[in-house]
Amino acid sequence: MSRKTSLLGIVLGLGLAAVFVFGGVGSTWSDGQLPTLLVAAGIAFVLQWIAFAFAWRRQSERFFDLMGSATFVSVALISVVISKRSIGALDVALACAVIVWAARLGTFLSSRVRTVGTDNRFKAMKKDFFWFLMTWTLQGTWVVVTASAAVTVIGDQNAQPLGLVEISGLLIWATGLIIEVLADQQKKEFRLAGNSSFISSGLWSRSRHPNYFGEILLWSGIAVAAVPSLRGWQHITLLSPVFVWLLLMKISGAPMLEARANHRWGHEPAYNQYKKTTPLLLPRLW
Repeated sequence: MSRKTSLLGIVLGLGLAAVFVFGGVGSTWSDGQLPTLLVAAGIAFVLQWIAFAFAWRRQSERFFDLMGSATFVSVALISVVISKRSIGALDVALACAVIVWAARLGTFLSSRVRTVGTDNRFKAMKKDFFWFLMTWTLQGTWVVVTASAAVTVIGDQNAQPLGLVEISGLLIWATGLIIEVLADQQKKEFRLAGNSSFISSGLWSRSRHPNYFGEILLWSGIAVAAVPSLRGWQHITLLSPVFVWLLLMKISGAPMLEARANHRWGHEPAYNQYKKTTPLLLPRLW
């Protein structure tokens, strides 16, 4: 990747994060105190750049995913600490939802990297300074944009209770988390059993990417839970699940995996039949 393209990616990533941050901040500015979302976003990017410096020096990507999850946890905890005098049941629930998801995903991904020994996504990019920097910066964008709805609510200086809409959103989050965990575990067990072919059992018989469906669903649940607490421009943070969908289904997730699967099994009738009868994302119910 050229230096110009990498720098453009960095600028666009920071710009997108800025849109969500200043939209989420809304009217929460107060004399002598920076908005929680702005502080959390700044810390998220600083953590990524510090981690990049270590990763570049060691030419290693082994802690990339773990650092992403740790940043989600940090952002949630920082938001709670800053807003500790105005924390309600919804604020606690949203912070816990982000932390539980991040801790689970970080543990799972870091365990997978340790098992495999390397992450092929970084084979070329970790040798290019600006490409590698762009990747870490975009991880910061991922954290800020994805968590923006939750952090906006936690940091709005209002102690929100749990109402019907909020509870419904949290139930959607829980459903998405369960689907994601089950899908990841089923695929892990499939590989540990020595299978090198494509998985088409369990949730993977219902969708070609059930883990991504669970991921999108859980962040949609957080957005639903946040709706009653948002005001004015803060509603822009409700686009965070759309960002997750774009990232997973159009940019770095499904397109790469689908291309790899087509390369490996595209000549097999069984795989073509599986692909023909199994939805890309939304699970079939029959």
